Amino acid sequence: MGLELYAKIEEYLDFNEEVKNLHKLFLKIIFEKDLTNVIDIGCGQGAFIMHLLANKVKAYGIDLSTEQIKICKDYGLNAKCTDIKDVKDSFDCATAIFDLVNYIPKNDLVQFLQNVNKVLEDGAYFIFDVNTLFGFEDVAQGVLNINLSDKFIAVDAKFEDEKLYTDITLFSKDKNDLYKKEEDSIVQYYYEMQYLKQALQDANFDVEDIINLNLYSNEQADKIIFVCKKIK
Repeated sequence: MGLELYAKIEEYLDFNEEVKNLHKLFLKIIFEKDLTNVIDIGCGQGAFIMHLLANKVKAYGIDLSTEQIKICKDYGLNAKCTDIKDVKDSFDCATAIFDLVNYIPKNDLVQFLQNVNKVLEDGAYFIFDVNTLFGFEDVAQGVLNINLSDKFIAVDAKFEDEKLYTDITLFSKDKNDLYKKEEDSIVQYYYEMQYLKQALQDANFDVEDIINLNLYSNEQADKIIFVCKKIK
Protein backbone atom coordinates (compact mmCIF):
# COMPACT_ATOMS: atom_id res chain seq x y z
CA MET A 1 0.00 0.00 0.00
CA GLY A 2 1.24 3.48 -0.90
CA LEU A 3 1.70 4.88 2.60
CA GLU A 4 5.20 6.22 2.01
CA LEU A 5 4.26 7.98 -1.23
CA TYR A 6 1.12 9.42 0.37
CA ALA A 7 3.29 10.80 3.17
CA LYS A 8 5.30 12.73 0.57
CA ILE A 9 2.23 14.43 -0.94
CA GLU A 10 -0.06 14.82 2.09
CA GLU A 11 0.92 18.41 2.88
CA TYR A 12 -0.09 19.52 -0.65
CA LEU A 13 -3.62 18.05 -0.61
CA ASP A 14 -5.17 20.99 1.25
CA PHE A 15 -7.20 19.07 3.85
CA ASN A 16 -6.05 21.39 6.64
CA GLU A 17 -9.42 22.88 7.51
CA GLU A 18 -11.22 19.53 7.46
CA VAL A 19 -8.55 17.86 9.61
CA LYS A 20 -8.60 20.81 12.03
CA ASN A 21 -12.39 20.51 12.47
CA LEU A 22 -12.15 16.75 12.92
CA HIS A 23 -9.44 17.15 15.55
CA LYS A 24 -11.63 19.62 17.45
CA LEU A 25 -14.46 17.08 17.62
CA PHE A 26 -12.15 14.30 18.82
CA LEU A 27 -10.66 16.59 21.47
CA LYS A 28 -14.14 17.58 22.66
CA ILE A 29 -15.05 13.93 23.21
CA ILE A 30 -11.76 13.21 25.00
CA PHE A 31 -12.25 16.19 27.33
CA GLU A 32 -15.88 15.23 28.04
CA LYS A 33 -14.80 11.68 28.97
CA ASP A 34 -11.86 13.04 31.04
CA LEU A 35 -9.38 10.79 29.21
CA THR A 36 -5.72 11.43 29.97
CA ASN A 37 -3.58 8.79 28.23
CA VAL A 38 -4.19 8.38 24.49
CA ILE A 39 -2.69 6.20 21.77
CA ASP A 40 -3.25 7.72 18.32
CA ILE A 41 -3.31 4.89 15.77
CA GLY A 42 -2.19 6.04 12.34
CA CYS A 43 -0.83 9.26 13.82
CA GLY A 44 0.66 10.52 10.55
CA GLN A 45 2.88 13.54 11.12
CA GLY A 46 1.69 13.95 14.70
CA ALA A 47 -0.71 16.91 14.46
CA PHE A 48 -3.29 15.36 16.79
CA ILE A 49 -0.60 14.31 19.27
CA MET A 50 0.51 17.94 19.44
CA HIS A 51 -3.08 19.04 20.17
CA LEU A 52 -3.29 16.48 22.98
CA LEU A 53 0.02 17.54 24.51
CA ALA A 54 -0.97 21.21 24.33
CA ASN A 55 -3.99 20.28 26.47
CA LYS A 56 -1.97 18.30 29.03
CA VAL A 57 -3.06 14.90 27.72
CA LYS A 58 -0.40 12.19 27.58
CA ALA A 59 -0.06 10.94 24.00
CA TYR A 60 1.71 8.19 22.07
CA GLY A 61 1.49 7.74 18.30
CA ILE A 62 1.94 4.78 16.00
CA ASP A 63 1.95 4.60 12.22
CA LEU A 64 3.01 2.09 9.58
CA SER A 65 4.76 4.78 7.54
CA THR A 66 8.42 5.27 8.38
CA GLU A 67 8.33 8.67 6.62
CA GLN A 68 5.49 9.91 8.84
CA ILE A 69 7.16 8.70 12.04
CA LYS A 70 10.41 10.36 11.00
CA ILE A 71 8.54 13.68 10.89
CA CYS A 72 7.02 12.97 14.33
CA LYS A 73 10.50 12.31 15.70
CA ASP A 74 11.76 15.56 14.17
CA TYR A 75 9.04 17.32 16.21
CA GLY A 76 10.20 15.50 19.35
CA LEU A 77 6.99 13.48 19.66
CA ASN A 78 6.60 10.08 21.32
CA ALA A 79 5.83 7.99 18.25
CA LYS A 80 6.90 4.70 16.71
CA CYS A 81 6.61 2.90 13.38
CA THR A 82 4.79 -0.22 14.53
CA ASP A 83 1.53 -2.14 14.25
CA ILE A 84 -1.14 -1.95 16.96
CA LYS A 85 -0.75 -5.70 17.56
CA ASP A 86 2.80 -5.12 18.77
CA VAL A 87 2.02 -2.38 21.32
CA LYS A 88 2.58 -3.56 24.90
CA ASP A 89 1.48 -0.53 26.96
CA SER A 90 -2.11 0.24 28.00
CA PHE A 91 -4.16 3.42 27.60
CA ASP A 92 -7.51 4.88 28.62
CA CYS A 93 -8.25 5.93 25.03
CA ALA A 94 -7.34 4.96 21.47
CA THR A 95 -8.06 7.17 18.47
CA ALA A 96 -8.01 6.42 14.74
CA ILE A 97 -8.56 9.65 12.85
CA PHE A 98 -9.19 10.60 9.22
CA ASP A 99 -10.35 7.34 7.62
CA LEU A 100 -7.82 4.98 9.19
CA VAL A 101 -10.43 2.25 9.78
CA ASN A 102 -11.41 2.48 6.10
CA TYR A 103 -7.90 1.26 5.23
CA ILE A 104 -8.46 -2.01 7.14
CA PRO A 105 -9.59 -4.85 4.81
CA LYS A 106 -12.86 -6.46 5.85
CA ASN A 107 -11.21 -9.81 6.60
CA ASP A 108 -8.87 -8.07 9.05
CA LEU A 109 -11.32 -5.71 10.74
CA VAL A 110 -12.35 -7.77 13.78
CA GLN A 111 -8.73 -8.74 14.48
CA PHE A 112 -7.71 -5.08 14.26
CA LEU A 113 -10.47 -4.11 16.70
CA GLN A 114 -9.46 -6.92 19.06
CA ASN A 115 -5.86 -5.66 18.94
CA VAL A 116 -7.09 -2.18 19.85
CA ASN A 117 -9.13 -3.68 22.70
CA LYS A 118 -6.01 -5.37 24.12
CA VAL A 119 -4.11 -2.09 24.59
CA LEU A 120 -7.01 -0.44 26.44
CA GLU A 121 -7.69 -0.47 30.15
CA ASP A 122 -11.08 -1.66 31.44
CA GLY A 123 -13.73 0.92 30.64
CA ALA A 124 -11.44 2.74 28.18
CA TYR A 125 -12.62 4.28 24.92
CA PHE A 126 -11.94 3.77 21.22
CA ILE A 127 -12.91 6.77 19.08
CA PHE A 128 -12.66 6.65 15.29
CA ASP A 129 -14.19 8.02 12.10
CA VAL A 130 -15.16 6.37 8.82
CA ASN A 131 -16.37 7.61 5.45
CA THR A 132 -20.05 7.28 4.58
CA LEU A 133 -21.22 6.01 1.19
CA PHE A 134 -21.85 9.64 0.21
CA GLY A 135 -18.33 10.48 1.35
CA PHE A 136 -16.87 7.88 -0.98
CA GLU A 137 -19.14 8.34 -3.99
CA ASP A 138 -19.62 12.11 -4.01
CA VAL A 139 -16.60 13.51 -2.16
CA ALA A 140 -13.58 11.20 -2.47
CA GLN A 141 -14.00 10.14 -6.10
CA GLY A 142 -12.33 12.17 -8.80
CA VAL A 143 -9.05 13.42 -10.23
CA LEU A 144 -6.75 15.97 -8.59
CA ASN A 145 -3.67 17.46 -10.28
CA ILE A 146 -1.23 19.71 -8.41
CA ASN A 147 1.45 21.53 -10.43
CA LEU A 148 4.26 23.06 -8.36
CA SER A 149 7.62 24.55 -9.30
CA ASP A 150 9.57 21.42 -8.36
CA LYS A 151 6.95 18.65 -8.49
CA PHE A 152 3.77 17.46 -10.16
CA ILE A 153 1.20 15.38 -8.26
CA ALA A 154 -1.68 13.40 -9.80
CA VAL A 155 -4.30 11.67 -7.66
CA ASP A 156 -6.99 9.56 -9.35
CA ALA A 157 -9.65 8.02 -7.08
CA LYS A 158 -12.41 5.67 -8.25
CA PHE A 159 -15.08 4.01 -6.10
CA GLU A 160 -16.39 0.63 -7.20
CA ASP A 161 -17.43 -2.65 -5.53
CA GLU A 162 -17.47 -0.87 -2.13
CA LYS A 163 -13.79 0.04 -2.46
CA LEU A 164 -12.06 3.35 -3.20
CA TYR A 165 -9.03 2.78 -5.42
CA THR A 166 -6.64 5.75 -5.35
CA ASP A 167 -3.67 5.91 -7.74
CA ILE A 168 -0.92 8.39 -6.83
CA THR A 169 1.75 9.67 -9.19
CA LEU A 170 4.54 12.04 -8.12
CA PHE A 171 7.10 13.68 -10.41
CA SER A 172 9.90 15.36 -8.40
CA LYS A 173 12.58 17.60 -9.92
CA ASP A 174 16.14 16.95 -8.77
CA LYS A 175 19.12 19.35 -8.63
CA ASN A 176 19.89 18.63 -12.31
CA ASP A 177 16.36 19.66 -13.35
CA LEU A 178 15.50 16.04 -14.14
CA TYR A 179 12.25 14.50 -12.93
CA LYS A 180 11.93 11.31 -10.93
CA LYS A 181 8.61 9.45 -11.22
CA GLU A 182 7.03 7.55 -8.32
CA GLU A 183 3.73 5.64 -8.45
CA ASP A 184 1.68 3.69 -5.94
CA SER A 185 -1.92 2.90 -4.98
CA ILE A 186 -4.11 2.96 -1.89
CA VAL A 187 -7.33 1.01 -1.28
CA GLN A 188 -10.05 2.03 1.19
CA TYR A 189 -13.08 -0.07 2.13
CA TYR A 190 -16.65 1.09 2.67
CA TYR A 191 -18.30 -0.21 5.85
CA GLU A 192 -22.05 -0.25 6.38
CA MET A 193 -23.24 0.85 9.79
CA GLN A 194 -24.57 -2.55 10.86
CA TYR A 195 -21.38 -4.29 9.74
CA LEU A 196 -19.27 -2.00 11.91
CA LYS A 197 -21.58 -2.37 14.89
CA GLN A 198 -21.37 -6.17 14.68
CA ALA A 199 -17.58 -6.11 14.30
CA LEU A 200 -17.27 -3.84 17.34
CA GLN A 201 -19.52 -6.14 19.36
CA ASP A 202 -17.43 -9.15 18.31
CA ALA A 203 -14.33 -7.30 19.54
CA ASN A 204 -15.98 -6.52 22.93
CA PHE A 205 -16.81 -2.86 22.37
CA ASP A 206 -20.07 -1.13 23.24
CA VAL A 207 -21.06 1.71 20.89
CA GLU A 208 -21.95 4.67 23.12
CA ASP A 209 -22.47 7.28 20.43
CA ILE A 210 -22.51 7.74 16.65
CA ILE A 211 -21.97 11.26 15.31
CA ASN A 212 -22.74 12.27 11.72
CA LEU A 213 -20.39 14.85 10.19
CA ASN A 214 -20.53 17.19 7.23
CA LEU A 215 -16.87 18.06 6.74
CA TYR A 216 -16.96 18.60 2.98
CA SER A 217 -20.61 19.11 2.04
CA ASN A 218 -23.90 20.33 3.50
CA GLU A 219 -25.89 17.80 1.46
CA GLN A 220 -25.34 14.64 3.49
CA ALA A 221 -22.99 13.35 6.17
CA ASP A 222 -19.66 12.40 4.60
CA LYS A 223 -18.13 10.99 7.80
CA ILE A 224 -19.27 9.25 10.97
CA ILE A 225 -17.54 9.24 14.35
CA PHE A 226 -17.96 6.14 16.54
CA VAL A 227 -17.47 6.52 20.30
CA CYS A 228 -16.95 3.03 21.73
CA LYS A 229 -16.27 1.73 25.24
CA LYS A 230 -14.35 -1.43 26.08
CA ILE A 231 -16.70 -3.81 27.88
CA LYS A 232 -14.09 -6.44 28.81
